[in-house]
Amino acid sequence: MSIDLAAARAALAAVRDSDGRPLTELGVVRELELEGDAVRVGIALTEPSAALQERLGAAVTEALRALGAAAVKLRWSTQVAAREMGEDDPCPGVRNIVLVTSGKGGVGKSTVATNLALALSRSGHRVGLLDADMYGPSIPTMLGVMGRPTAAPDGRITPLERFGVKLMSIGFLLENERSAVIWRGPMLQGALLQFLKDVDWGELDYLVLDLPPGTGDVAITLAQRVRTTGAVVVTTPQAVALADVFKSVAMLRKVGIAVLGVIENESYFVCDGCDKRHELFGSGGGAQIAEFAEAPLLGQIPLDPAIREWGDAGTPVVQAAPSSSVARAFAAVAEQLVERVELANGARQPTLTIDRSGGKNRHLPITR
Repeated sequence: MSIDLAAARAALAAVRDSDGRPLTELGVVRELELEGDAVRVGIALTEPSAALQERLGAAVTEALRALGAAAVKLRWSTQVAAREMGEDDPCPGVRNIVLVTSGKGGVGKSTVATNLALALSRSGHRVGLLDADMYGPSIPTMLGVMGRPTAAPDGRITPLERFGVKLMSIGFLLENERSAVIWRGPMLQGALLQFLKDVDWGELDYLVLDLPPGTGDVAITLAQRVRTTGAVVVTTPQAVALADVFKSVAMLRKVGIAVLGVIENESYFVCDGCDKRHELFGSGGGAQIAEFAEAPLLGQIPLDPAIREWGDAGTPVVQAAPSSSVARAFAAVAEQLVERVELANGARQPTLTIDRSGGKNRHLPITR
């Protein structure tokens, strides 16, 4: 039985993703060609998921064989949606810049940022991690890296690398781990912009920034100078943390940074003996922040001694024990984040400009 392209497209339209959307409406079918009685299909996924490839591949093959295709040849690729960039963007090779932030110190923000970056990398993405907490850099300790970056022939800084993730931190430039950074705001902002612009990040799908606590210079500088994809807000359940995290969300709104989602860290503790879930710091805090931010709760990370133990040892739990329950929780958050980034980039509205022709163009002053 011979088939044509129109029939093949109709068959692919009957294949739906997990949300029930037709495959042909998602923009992932990049190639559809006939080779006699065989069909070649190119599909570009937003994440390199073997399970997703297997499921979609089986559905596409079944649909096309039902039309009479003698063979179905699938070609897979990964295409991560990119943020909007300006002509002077400091990181033109970075498709997405994701801020990990919290108005409160001590909520495990650096732990979340590190394990999130590693989870994204382990899922097949090209990832960088920038320690933007100049006064309290934690990334060198958490990843067991204390080397010094080198300068390339073109003068740019070559980032260090660990577990396939590119790294930059002011901690790499200090004399020792106990040295203090004593800078005022302008120096802080200058160093951050240099880490973005002068570090040779190369081609990345995600650059994760571990921000300092509070609502000060770093977040404002990023909002003014860099078009980020958005921010992930980290909180713990108790009220003393929520009071400051609400302020962080309000600050993000004021400076125009989208909230991609909320992560509730230290959410609960599971006892070894009873396997019961103990909510030591209360419950519902992450949900409250998510409601206020009008963003989803990406996940709840349990309070687990393994996180601290592996972090102190320089090998975060996602890398050291990927099959553990806490590592799987980070992996699930990373998967949710990828979906949110895809939605955020897909929903971006056209830029509005002002018509300054004095009415000569005969349309309203605000144009697309």
